Amino acid sequence: MTASPSVGPLAGVRIVDFTLFLSGPFATQILGDLGAEVIKVEAPDGDMSRSVPPRFVDGSSTYFGSTNRNKKSLMLDMRTPEGLAIARQLIGEADAVVENFRPGKLAHLGINAATERARKPSLVWASISGFGQDGPLRDRPAYDMIVQAMSGVMSMTGEPGREPVRAGVPIGDLCAGLYAVIGLLSSLLEARRTGVGRDVEVSMLDVQVALLTYQAASYLQGGEVPGLQGSAHDFIPSYRCFRAGDGKVIAVTANTENMFRGLVRVLGLGDLANDPRFKDGKSRYKNRETLINLLNTEFARSSSGDLIERLVAAEVPAAAVDDLEAVFNNPQVLHRGMRLKLHGPSPDQRLEVAGDPMKFNPPGRTVHSFPPRLGEHNGEILARLKQAVA
Repeated sequence: MTASPSVGPLAGVRIVDFTLFLSGPFATQILGDLGAEVIKVEAPDGDMSRSVPPRFVDGSSTYFGSTNRNKKSLMLDMRTPEGLAIARQLIGEADAVVENFRPGKLAHLGINAATERARKPSLVWASISGFGQDGPLRDRPAYDMIVQAMSGVMSMTGEPGREPVRAGVPIGDLCAGLYAVIGLLSSLLEARRTGVGRDVEVSMLDVQVALLTYQAASYLQGGEVPGLQGSAHDFIPSYRCFRAGDGKVIAVTANTENMFRGLVRVLGLGDLANDPRFKDGKSRYKNRETLINLLNTEFARSSSGDLIERLVAAEVPAAAVDDLEAVFNNPQVLHRGMRLKLHGPSPDQRLEVAGDPMKFNPPGRTVHSFPPRLGEHNGEILARLKQAVA
């Protein structure tokens, strides 16, 4: 099946995708969602994420399907002279390359940014790696949980008194992919203006350290190492989860004075708003254990549904901690198209995935192509390259 015609802000942009597994494919899927033509170059055994158990659709894992819509697949053995020549010709026609091999791997095969940019000065080259293209850990292998652990993120994730845990979604991979897209898009704009491309280099570890934001600033200024955060904000005691009387967990983010007043009023604790111990953010932080105990007691006396309705009516942000069944039946999620159905020409090509969060007016891509079979577009792409040479 030929991928859908490009429609969107990146229509006419061609990306050569040398990525595997998650961080890179997530980045290039975003580019495909934005309308770019994304050509995914795969070795004869394919992207390893095609074989991740337990669920498969049309012969490939749903893991692969979750990050490879709106792409074309070119199966190519770049270890052969013929395959390498085709890859280089493809790069010569592209606006950008995205790769997430270990540093030096593509160069070992015979492809590197400097050589390709000498042939095409405007080429943008985005590389995602665990630790970066230089430094003492450059060659160390990395996966999502490794960078969560090494960055300090994991040291703050989990309930106090228990073992650290990784985030429930692979933020090491996914956030690196997002930063790669940001760097690539800004470099494409520059290349259009100057005619000169540049390398965009993203380290998964760097990204996780960048995400420390206010925790990093607090530690670097005061030297106090934060511990496990659980479901609470360590600086704002009314920004946390509470368990209602029916056992449901409610997330509450009462982080302004008006929200705090609304929270205690809904709970029947309105006098706390004028209590000197809780009169402002500093006082509440100082007396946080007392405040949290009072709030926990009142939450335990109410049912979650009624409490959430009353909190929202009082303009206090609150929500149940939903599982995925609730998420993908949430009317807002459905209205926004975040439960996306992908269809191919074969009856077996039916897959539901999380949708595209970027909305445009006028609309961008409205029809999303099914994740490609391995080498599905070899005929189309190779014929075009052959014609270009002729």
